[in-house]
Amino acid sequence: MKRATLELTYPPDLLHPIHRRLARTDGVSRMELLAWGPTTNVRTLSWFDADRETTHGVLSVLDTLSSSSLVADDGGTYAFVGQTGFEMDDGVLGVVAEADVVFLGPVVFFDDRTATVDVVGESPAVADCYERLDELTDARVARVRGFRRGLSASATPTERQQSALEAAVAVGYYDVPRTGSLERVADELNCAVSTAGELVRKAESKVLAGYADTADTGVCDRRL
Repeated sequence: MKRATLELTYPPDLLHPIHRRLARTDGVSRMELLAWGPTTNVRTLSWFDADRETTHGVLSVLDTLSSSSLVADDGGTYAFVGQTGFEMDDGVLGVVAEADVVFLGPVVFFDDRTATVDVVGESPAVADCYERLDELTDARVARVRGFRRGLSASATPTERQQSALEAAVAVGYYDVPRTGSLERVADELNCAVSTAGELVRKAESKVLAGYADTADTGVCDRRL
């Protein structure tokens, strides 16, 4: 079993409405599609690197929107959304529906028309999915490794957690010997020390989980 991370650049005419809106809206640059339901009575859970008002504005572009619940948390906004359809391009939706692979969340969409997604399956099926997506988008294989059960679908820190790690490095929190403290990290982030500590710990957990995921599995291998 193979797990491949694909990076896709969509042509403008194939962009999902939300993906298109990301590029046109100030205050938001990233959407993480965390979980999704079947193609009928669609239910999705996403996270946006934006406040609730901006997120609500992005979601308003959906013609099939039937319900939404927004919760500000984790440095952005979680959106639990009901739709009567995915509003994806028929060609892309066809590849997703017919591929003999599993798509792991999150699928991450950026405001520069790019997206990243992890697919899991046997090597021929993963290769076929990549080739079919490459016919529609500009696809690139970013990473290939063996798939192992029991691992998180993503070991990528959120933007807020990433900021905490960057602040920790900048103030010397990871120097040997240590020259910085969580208090200084909190000052950089303009938050409470307890919040800074939690952000750093969660980010560390994800980074280490990702390292364990790729250990001895060909981190740099891009062969499908």
